[in-house]
Amino acid sequence: MKKVGIIGAMELEVEVLKERMEIRNRLEKASMEFLEGTLSGTEVVVVRSGIGKVNAALCAQILCDCFEVTHIINTGVAGSLKNEINIGDIVVSTDALHHDMDVQVFGYPLGEVPQMGCLAFQADAKLAQLAVSCCKEVNPDIAVYQGRVVSGDQFISDKGIKGKLIQNFQGYCVEMEGAAIAHAAYLNHVPFVIIRAISDKADDSAQMAYPAFEKAAAARSEALVEYMLPKIL
Repeated sequence: MKKVGIIGAMELEVEVLKERMEIRNRLEKASMEFLEGTLSGTEVVVVRSGIGKVNAALCAQILCDCFEVTHIINTGVAGSLKNEINIGDIVVSTDALHHDMDVQVFGYPLGEVPQMGCLAFQADAKLAQLAVSCCKEVNPDIAVYQGRVVSGDQFISDKGIKGKLIQNFQGYCVEMEGAAIAHAAYLNHVPFVIIRAISDKADDSAQMAYPAFEKAAAARSEALVEYMLPKIL
């Protein structure tokens, strides 16, 4: 039977899901509260990981070890790396990579984790396609894109840094957890997808735009996750 682990870095990225689920069990581990139960008739574990890649990776590993989840969905907000992707739009991951990993001195491409055998971690194609099709139904007023999610332990609010991320990685959006969750899912052979609603443009306007739009953006991502749950095979 499927059991879907749902990770949000911040409370606002999972609070609606927590309110709407039927909670059967609570487990606190690594200072995170894991809520196990059902949502939209689906077995789920919903958790706020905390911000940053280490928190996110720890969280994903606990979902695999303690709950034996069959799928992982990372829901939340991100900064856009493409002009056509506007605040409020949704990006569904094709893959994810660590933009702050740099071991080029040993011959690895920028962004590649040594000894992994891949530059980016591929999202599950069926989950990604389901997220796209469901988004068009549940959020018909916004655009949905499929593309690369790039992650690092920094909030991007500088036009110059944004330009380098676009040039180096051809990313669609940037945030601080997705690649770590993808990395953990890859090592545990668990299908995953990252769903990100755009809260800012990851440029010099980001510090002002993010607080204004983060809650509405997070709600759109949450609505999509809830809608797609019963359709996951």
